[in-house]
Amino acid sequence: MTNSSSSQQGVGVDPSTLSFVAPCRTLEASAPLRWLRLGWADLTRAPRQSLTYGGVITLLAYLIGVFVWQYGTMGLVIGILSGFIFLGPALAIGLYSISCQLQIGRTPQLGYCLREGRRHMGNEALFAVILLVIFLLWARAASMVHVFFPMHSNPDWSELAVFLGIGTAVGSVFAALIFAASAFSLPMIMDRKVDMITAVLTSANAVLRNRTPMAIWAALIVACVALCLVTGLLGVAVLLPLLGHATWHAYKDTIVAESWPTHEPIDAQA
Repeated sequence: MTNSSSSQQGVGVDPSTLSFVAPCRTLEASAPLRWLRLGWADLTRAPRQSLTYGGVITLLAYLIGVFVWQYGTMGLVIGILSGFIFLGPALAIGLYSISCQLQIGRTPQLGYCLREGRRHMGNEALFAVILLVIFLLWARAASMVHVFFPMHSNPDWSELAVFLGIGTAVGSVFAALIFAASAFSLPMIMDRKVDMITAVLTSANAVLRNRTPMAIWAALIVACVALCLVTGLLGVAVLLPLLGHATWHAYKDTIVAESWPTHEPIDAQA
């Protein structure tokens, strides 16, 4: 989805001449703060669309939480709700579209987001399956880690520390995999005609080549996730849109994808 001046970029490019991954720029450490500012600007320019999207995801999170609470244990509830955040990159696809629509001068429409999502359904479904598999593995791991949860009614801090420490270590491994694969891949899929493997490898390459700014970006995401949990998931309604919009600007700021052809605009009429 591009404007008319850039819609011809990449037209007629021989796929065999393209690199295995798109190159990336070298980022300064303060880049993540700029992405958040740009993300907030997008949220304030399209508050109805962004907050509606965030509200729907929040409701979905509550429904999952209630279901797991009804049929699971406290440790599993914590694991599932934290693992739910792993699916954030796929859940934010519509937010990337809103930012892209703003960038090319359109009035954002949620219906447009859905139609654009259908266009990329194959790659999105493949990535969503990958995320779901990792999510389910994390859910299983969280269930196993629950054996370290103190069983008596008045556990001391040392017992809780063991449980939280092991859970955090295991979760960090899964989170790192998701972060490297998804930092830039889905925005690239929406912006350019590129396969999922190239997008994922491009994302991982950019993360590895910009360790300091991406570590800061990851820390900011973790802080937002913590705020979501502290607010009883109410923060998801605002923070997911903020991070989704910021991720779009992170992609545009980091990945040099001009060699890949762009997608033709979708008719904005319902």
